[in-house]
Amino acid sequence: MPEKQSMDIHVPNAARVYDYSLGGSHNFEADRQAAEFMFTLVPSTKKWVRLLRMFLHDAAQELSAQGFTHFLDLASGLPTVEHIHSTLPDAKVIYVDNDPVVVSYGMEILGNSPNVRFLEADIRDIDSVLASPVIPEVFGSNRHVAIGLNGVTVFLSDEEIQRIMQATYDWAAPGSKMWITWETQAAGAMTPQWGQFLGMFEQMGSPMHLVPEDKARELVKPWQPDARGFRPITDWLNLNGYISESDREGVGLEFYGVYVEKP
Repeated sequence: MPEKQSMDIHVPNAARVYDYSLGGSHNFEADRQAAEFMFTLVPSTKKWVRLLRMFLHDAAQELSAQGFTHFLDLASGLPTVEHIHSTLPDAKVIYVDNDPVVVSYGMEILGNSPNVRFLEADIRDIDSVLASPVIPEVFGSNRHVAIGLNGVTVFLSDEEIQRIMQATYDWAAPGSKMWITWETQAAGAMTPQWGQFLGMFEQMGSPMHLVPEDKARELVKPWQPDARGFRPITDWLNLNGYISESDREGVGLEFYGVYVEKP
């Protein structure tokens, strides 16, 4: 999730690069060029990005099956292929992102969907997000919600994650749940290509902070992981063999997913 930016279409943006990586069309030439260069550095990029979107799709379906009808998706990026509203057309959904171009495109994609709104806000200021009048406009007084942090913790500092966890926990009703993805690598591992890849996100204003699993377990508090705990996303999706050793790019890449809950 980048810092708040002006609408400069000549500067690549992480959300639009993500859209292009998924095969979407809501991106600009600068985004496409950045993405293609990333693919040369880390050829498995498309597979990892696709994995994140598949987990979002799966999480939305699972939580809907558990009875959730209200979804707050934090740092959503573009609501394109297999996002929540298309997976669950009857759900009430609020997407949140801080980039004005992403929000403008997002509203265009959503059109007149009556149950879906797009809030332009920075989740680092989570108190302002939760105090937005958009939330009661869509959710009413219902705070029994499913909250998404999908593909975003990697762009947040430990302190920012802790603030988001505490604020959403205090705001949400008991029984609420959150799904979260975490990106990690082997401690101390580095290659020239991986270094350049990280550098590109730094230049886009979206530096990446890969979090070891043991630290992630602490950062989710006071939310509590459900009985299934932290698991590689490939395990959640029963995709054994989808990620090969070469896809780990010599630095031990792994993407985890977890469902946490407020008792």
